[in-house]
Amino acid sequence: MVGLAVFGPDGERIGKVRDAVTALRVDRLPPRVLGLVVELLTRQRIFVPMLRVTAIDPGAVTLATGMVNLRRFSQRPNETLVVGQLLDARVRIPDGKGGIEAVVVDAAIERTRSRDWVVGRLAVRERRGRLSRRGQVQVMDWSEVDGLSVSRDQGAERLLAVFEGMRAADVAAAFRELPRKRRFEVVDALHDERLADVFQELPESDQREMLAHLDPDRAADVLEAMDPDDAADLLGELPEAESDRLLELMEPEESAPLRRLLSYSADTAGGLMTPQPLILQPDATVAEALARVRNPDVPPALASMVFVCRPPTATPTGRYLGCVHMQRLLREPPPELVAGLVDAELAQLHPQAQLAEVTRYFATYNLVCGPVVDDNDHLLGAVTVDDVLDHLLPPGWRERQTDGEVTVTDA
Repeated sequence: MVGLAVFGPDGERIGKVRDAVTALRVDRLPPRVLGLVVELLTRQRIFVPMLRVTAIDPGAVTLATGMVNLRRFSQRPNETLVVGQLLDARVRIPDGKGGIEAVVVDAAIERTRSRDWVVGRLAVRERRGRLSRRGQVQVMDWSEVDGLSVSRDQGAERLLAVFEGMRAADVAAAFRELPRKRRFEVVDALHDERLADVFQELPESDQREMLAHLDPDRAADVLEAMDPDDAADLLGELPEAESDRLLELMEPEESAPLRRLLSYSADTAGGLMTPQPLILQPDATVAEALARVRNPDVPPALASMVFVCRPPTATPTGRYLGCVHMQRLLREPPPELVAGLVDAELAQLHPQAQLAEVTRYFATYNLVCGPVVDDNDHLLGAVTVDDVLDHLLPPGWRERQTDGEVTVTDA
């Protein structure tokens, strides 16, 4: 892959692949590939998350539509470069007699069923005295090679490796048990997207503390990576001057939805909603709708329903026509147009609807997701049942949560 051209979604050439960034683990499972180091045409190297990669072909790498941070790449403590650090690393491979020394000469990255990329296999050359360069080359599964796992006495790096395979909510629960100094070390080392996932599961007091620890530019990057409704909730808890400063540092297309959300009271449908539901035009097919629903980055509640609108399809949309429930999509042939499946009778939420009214709405219609539509029939967003529960539960419920909590003892 090194040297492969990198192209944007419109076919424009962005740069070349120079390396891949992984996170080694404590156990013997293959490490996840976090992203690629791409050298721009200006010679500056940046980090591109694997979530932005749509295809890796023999001749090129293609990126999806979306924002890519152009800040110069800086390796974090929990990250390992495949070319820069894994290749030429000395390891031990099994030979039936306790293992023999070898050197890593290449690595293969593979996509899993969960759509993650991992370093699944290694090409290793046996080291046999002074003629090690002529030793036999073997391709082996990651788990068969010793010497590349994170050591269990590496402090924060050990924690990061343990956190790698955990759900964000479980990481947040473990994170709160750490000493303050170790928390900051973990925050500094986590990648922005992963840190955003964890932020969303932390109590507001911890969110504010961790956000204050970050420099303003990185704080803005983390807010951009968060779900818009969660980012708006966090910004709403900050002093107005600080909130405005962070919004100014964000990309305009990322800050605009947050500004709209902040214009509503937090206990209304407008304050609860996410401005990024699944939206299709009426000429879209069932196959297209199901492809959007299958996206693993879409939360389950949002994936339960697609909304059909006239252009534009970014909120606030053109005229709202109705919704199509996922169960209906599963029962129809793939070429069918969603326009013929629209449920136009389902009641809608007004952005000023109070929390009690929103709660009754979900109970009445047995939904986990509902549309928020203004007086001019524009879809503004969607409220999901998890956001309603967050506001119905007593303040501080995250601090008192114990079921399923994971505790990590600090090294």
